[in-house]
Amino acid sequence: MPEARAEETATPEEGAAPERSGRRTGDGPGPEAGTGAGQGGASGRPRRRQARGEARIAQLLEAAADVFCASGYNGASTNAIAREAGVSPGTLYQFFPNKEAIAIELGEQLMQRWRETYGAAFVISRTELPLDRLLDTVLDPLIAFNCENPAFAVLTHGSEIPGVITQEHDALHAAMLTRTEALLAAHLPDLPADRVARTAEMSFVLFKAGLDLIMAHEGAEREAYAAELKTVMYRYLEPLACDTPARTAERSIDTP
Repeated sequence: MPEARAEETATPEEGAAPERSGRRTGDGPGPEAGTGAGQGGASGRPRRRQARGEARIAQLLEAAADVFCASGYNGASTNAIAREAGVSPGTLYQFFPNKEAIAIELGEQLMQRWRETYGAAFVISRTELPLDRLLDTVLDPLIAFNCENPAFAVLTHGSEIPGVITQEHDALHAAMLTRTEALLAAHLPDLPADRVARTAEMSFVLFKAGLDLIMAHEGAEREAYAAELKTVMYRYLEPLACDTPARTAERSIDTP
């Protein structure tokens, strides 16, 4: 059944701006923008309008994240998001024309935070750390991000997710795989390049599988599964330090 739209004559909430490009509204300047009052006039009113619009957008996106997590993308609706945010559907439509626009905006914000998270986690200078500590510094922030932002997983999986989100997620996946290869190459400098590439891809798959288990639990069980993931990763990677051409030659010489 089509979702109820706001009446055409609904009074715009303070902070809303005319719809642009089929995306969100309400984050641009107020009606006075471009006038003397909008250029730092004594009242400063346009700035207040913009701030209030941004606050409303943040409120709606937070509500959308909760609804997407509870119902999935397909099961979510703009009415449910408005209800979760404690506003009318008319207020929601002043800022977003539909559910897809909300998902795209939320997805862009989450993926930007994810870029910042893995950018800070994959630091080449840390490759001098022992493997167990290196795994802590890389995996802990990645696990924490996903646990704190469960909507990220919802919006990056599924056939009905807006295509722009899927494309950006694919690009992020490729970038993370490249960073994983660089980190492994620095930590295991004697490992052949083709072996590094395979190891990076396998490590990535192990992480995603372990993350699914971590996300499926809470509290102490979640911490236990995080520890299990680190154990699996350590036991997979630690022997590679000894499995290089130089080390292999040493072992063959020492063999009676």
